[in-house]
Amino acid sequence: MHGRPRTAPKPEDAAASAAKAQKLRALQSQFLSYHHNRIYTKEALDASAKLLEVNPEYYTAWNYRKLAVEHRVKESDSSPESVKSVFDDELKVVENALRQNFKSYGAWYHRKWVLSKGHSSLDHELQLLDRFQKADSRNFHAWNYRRFVAALLGRSVEDELQYTEDLIGNNFSNYSAWHNRSMLLSEILKKKEQESSSQDIISKEYEFVLNALYTDPDDQSGWFYHLWLLDQTFKAKAPLLVSSWPVPGSDLVVSGNVSLADHPLSSFSEFAVALERFPVVLYFNQTVEGVNSSTVTIQSTFVQNEDVTWKPLSPQNSRASKVWVGYLDLSGVDHHSSASHTVEIKLGHHQGIMSSNGLQLSIPFDLSFTVSAKPLETQSSKEEKVAWEEDRFYACETHLQLAIPSLCYDGIAVENKYEPTTSDWQIGTIAEEISQIRNLLAISDSKIGKITLARLLMAHDAMSSPYATKTVHAEEVLGLYSELMKLDSSHSQYYRDERSLVLLQQLLSSREMLLRYCFCYGGITSSSTYGPICLRLNNQSISRMGSFDKLLWVQMLDLSDNELHSIEGLEAMQLLQCLNLGRNKLRSFTALDPLRYLKSLKVLSISHNEIGLHSIDTTRYSCSASPLSHNGEIIWSHDVFPPEDSDVTNYWEAFMVFKSLELTQLDIVGNAVTNEKFKSFLPKVLPKLQFLDGQNLHRI
Repeated sequence: MHGRPRTAPKPEDAAASAAKAQKLRALQSQFLSYHHNRIYTKEALDASAKLLEVNPEYYTAWNYRKLAVEHRVKESDSSPESVKSVFDDELKVVENALRQNFKSYGAWYHRKWVLSKGHSSLDHELQLLDRFQKADSRNFHAWNYRRFVAALLGRSVEDELQYTEDLIGNNFSNYSAWHNRSMLLSEILKKKEQESSSQDIISKEYEFVLNALYTDPDDQSGWFYHLWLLDQTFKAKAPLLVSSWPVPGSDLVVSGNVSLADHPLSSFSEFAVALERFPVVLYFNQTVEGVNSSTVTIQSTFVQNEDVTWKPLSPQNSRASKVWVGYLDLSGVDHHSSASHTVEIKLGHHQGIMSSNGLQLSIPFDLSFTVSAKPLETQSSKEEKVAWEEDRFYACETHLQLAIPSLCYDGIAVENKYEPTTSDWQIGTIAEEISQIRNLLAISDSKIGKITLARLLMAHDAMSSPYATKTVHAEEVLGLYSELMKLDSSHSQYYRDERSLVLLQQLLSSREMLLRYCFCYGGITSSSTYGPICLRLNNQSISRMGSFDKLLWVQMLDLSDNELHSIEGLEAMQLLQCLNLGRNKLRSFTALDPLRYLKSLKVLSISHNEIGLHSIDTTRYSCSASPLSHNGEIIWSHDVFPPEDSDVTNYWEAFMVFKSLELTQLDIVGNAVTNEKFKSFLPKVLPKLQFLDGQNLHRI
């Protein structure tokens, strides 16, 4: 049992166990002889029953009993009394086995099989279940069996609801009773055709569960049921497109020059990208699948719709994702002409894009932008490294006001005239629950109450529209998570991550807020009046990234001096060229897996993290690309980097992250993994690397 310390067996106990094991082996040997020879005599049946009473998990014995039942029924006189007697004997065998172990899968399955034959009385079953549920009210086997028996008896959902209410009245901590209640109500809600009827049921349930929460605010059972009710109140609707790049209505100028000196990223409308890989990013409010050339159509003079392949940006190699990317080939555009080419993208006009719960993208979206190509210039021979020191950045507010358009925030909503679908009942319900939880926290310092309030407040801010950027309650929510980190240190990382997500929503809540963290980089020599635009979210105590739908346009990002242990979601930032992750808490190269999807990335700093300090993260070998799996796209170059190279074996995780990148600058100093052998490995996997930890590799 859980929580019981193990003690060394006494000599007499060990001897008794050995004798018991010997008898069990002899009984098992005798039983197997009966089974192999298809002997179903009373003696054989008694042996199997005795064996199951000692070991109810012996599936072979249960299967033997099924064969024996079929044999006995066939050999009987076929009278109802005789057949019933055979099945009643089986129920007794199962009951004896359950007394030995009332959580035996095999025993419960066999009892279901007996009853499904329709020859046994059901009157005794609920009484038996009452005994088992009194012995262990959270025995999910018994609860599953109860639902099975209730269906056979034709008991009404209302009667079963009353049963759960009685159990909860006796013990508010009966989590299984709460869970069964949610399953029963789910069936009722499915049958209610009128929305008002469902709302009345849910409102009454809120009143019911609040009694439990006020009685014992620290008991989690009622809170989990309350969370389920909130989910019913705000059921996920059809998926929506909440962000995209390019931004609808934007006029873009593309250059094939990828050097910062040649093209300094100083304007939102001008950027450098490999011309054959012009990214179009679609960001949905929930995971969707079915994004392809049939459900998304592209009209342009330089690309055919069927030539665009849409890919989910998912490190799990899933067919579904919140973020999808398609690449347009601009290499055929006339670079000597300043003519703009219109690109129109339509989705949602045909069914096929759907969420994991089967809901279709019901609102059609039409996105359009223009693109023109700058002439390809001879790239500069200068080799300039990016330095992330504070004095390299300067404020340029007037320039930024023009460079970063407001369309980053409301482009899709304005373009498609989205109308909120939140009902007055939903708004009223969430407001009432916020009030109730506030009242509860006034008399109790409940941790889970604080978590619930934080979630409710953020839901309230986001309720008017999926594009809403207001963070009215952000400061209060940040305070709640700060309190929780002190109250519950064992879960401080979870609270810190949730706090980080709220903080990012606040920092990126409006164009005006965003501009406070945008600077021009002055560390390169360029013909441009202004240097590259860098979004600096450094030194913000961020442990987890979010709000990527507001960051699709970013090409230079500083996340240094934070507490990041993961960069999950960063794969959405397809334009990213320069990234500073220095002085964070990244523990392994596995944590950098999203970088594999950033094909435009040239400059990366992961200096002064914890890579190599901890034991190897083996999750890659079970769920991602590895020598032992077939999930990753592994492309070997036998001439330059043969697969039997020992460095690949020693630094497999680093190889998988870096192999598809074209980095020209990498800073990795200050990590435990860094040594001369590893540094000599990096230029082999990154052949275009020019600067490593500040040193020019071409001058060494």
